[in-house]
Amino acid sequence: MIIVTSGAAYLDMDAYAGCIAYAEWLNLCGQPARAMSSAPLNESIPQPLRQGLKGLEAPGPVGSDAVFVLVDVSNHLHLDPLVELARVVEVIDHHPGFEAFWAERLGPRADIRRIGAACTQVYERWRDSGLLAQMSRDSAQLLAAGILDNTLNFTADICTEADRLAYAALARHAGLDRQWPGRYFAQCQRQIEAQLEQALLKDLKVLEADSNLPRRFAQLTLWNAAELLEQRRPLIEEVLGQWGEDWLLNLISLGEGRSYLLSGGVGSAQQLDRLLECRAVNGLRCLERPILRKELLRLGLAWRAPPNLE
Repeated sequence: MIIVTSGAAYLDMDAYAGCIAYAEWLNLCGQPARAMSSAPLNESIPQPLRQGLKGLEAPGPVGSDAVFVLVDVSNHLHLDPLVELARVVEVIDHHPGFEAFWAERLGPRADIRRIGAACTQVYERWRDSGLLAQMSRDSAQLLAAGILDNTLNFTADICTEADRLAYAALARHAGLDRQWPGRYFAQCQRQIEAQLEQALLKDLKVLEADSNLPRRFAQLTLWNAAELLEQRRPLIEEVLGQWGEDWLLNLISLGEGRSYLLSGGVGSAQQLDRLLECRAVNGLRCLERPILRKELLRLGLAWRAPPNLE
């Protein structure tokens, strides 16, 4: 039996869809497989796409002969607890940093490369095997959503042409129209809004001083962030300000094609002034393109204080 699983902290849509669709492909190829995870699902998986868990099983007995395939994770320190490292036989991932670790153990069965979504890698298994026509509509829809989520609707700098081609083929197979991405992200936003405080705290990173960014940095991906700011800004400021004024929130607004940066006190604003040309109005910056936290972190780490000329 092959157990297809992912990381320990949570499952996003990329991991969730990839595990389910890859297990389906393995079974179709005559290799008995089950998609299984003990991690909670995050807000990128809206309720309509998690009903009945769509083929994802809760952890249970796997048998002494079971082997493991990892999807959307390669950090061997953060695997689902059900995984036995010695019995991992394949890795499908797009996060850098552990290529050498797995290449030594698995050789070509460690598929770790720069691409927008692990779902694209899973799609390519289906395509290259000639079995794409037999993929279930559910799996095609899930893989399409995983690509949308991980590439920020094709606006992220990690997005590749392979991701675009995979999404187009999956959308055709699943019968998704051009408005479907907006509906998907709107469903995710409703789920976030329903538990906004938990969503903010769940994706809150505590940064080191050398980041040159506010100490606490939260991020949410939405379809229309302007509406959320208008209606819920006091709650956001209360939640993120409970440790003081040194905080920052990046609201990625995909439907508007921009990011809103909401910061705490004067010190937080000054840190952003050093990195960005866009100035704040009432503590809020509006960038004319979506930006990821990791991109802002790169800017912060690269910043150097000007020399003292006195």
